[in-house]
Amino acid sequence: MKLRLFSYDQLNTFVHRLSGLSKLVCFLLLTSAVMLTYDIRVILGILLLSYVMILIAKIRFSQIRLMLIYVAAFLIFNFFLTYAFAPEYGCEIYGTKHVLYTFGGPYTVTLEQLFYQITKLLKYLSVIPLGIIFVLTTNPSEFASSLNSIGVSYRICTALALTLRYFPDVADDYNTISLAQQARGLEMSSKAKMMDRLKRTSGILVPLIMTTMDRIDIISNAMDLRSFGKYKKRTWYAARPLKKEDWLAMGVSLCALLISLYVRFFINHSLFYNPFV
Repeated sequence: MKLRLFSYDQLNTFVHRLSGLSKLVCFLLLTSAVMLTYDIRVILGILLLSYVMILIAKIRFSQIRLMLIYVAAFLIFNFFLTYAFAPEYGCEIYGTKHVLYTFGGPYTVTLEQLFYQITKLLKYLSVIPLGIIFVLTTNPSEFASSLNSIGVSYRICTALALTLRYFPDVADDYNTISLAQQARGLEMSSKAKMMDRLKRTSGILVPLIMTTMDRIDIISNAMDLRSFGKYKKRTWYAARPLKKEDWLAMGVSLCALLISLYVRFFINHSLFYNPFV
């Protein structure tokens, strides 16, 4: 079975059995735990947890390969750009300077700068899997019903569910249009020059936008015919209560956040962990 890019796939795993609400809460708690500290020990712990969850959720590399390519390109670009604009920012943070190599002028490679940039890189690497898990293991309708159960307007919830469902459809439409153009003789593979590929890829946007507008019109008409928005409340086929698994997952995520705050305010007394003192 071929899995669609960014699509929800129903599997019987611990992560898939969690409620959409609990997965959102866990995502927010763990992301906050990472963002509120630069302690590499805490970040590595959450990084390990997130990748263990990916294995438990049985997320295949083929599902996230394209996403990982773009993420890797962004991280590499960000790593070198950070060094180019602030080559000694790590020294300012940690208050010491251990030079490893000198290029000339202000550009020197220091332990402090490397430690700071590696910590920053790990922050991204620990948050990205959390987002991947949330998108690929959450039933959009079940997630929308969970949000509605805590007071969010069902109109907003429905719009969010439709957005999550539309991601794989956009990818499918893009591939269909791309194959149609290649069938007409337009070379878009690696054999063509990079600039030619970019120009021909940009040509996909117009039919993709037109297809999207047609789908929006169809969905809007269907919702109007069913009197969507007439009543203040609605019922959900996918609604389900929180179970022990959900409370356990949220409890672990809350503990991770509390540990992050404790380390920051009571151990490091700072946003940054300083191993050079």
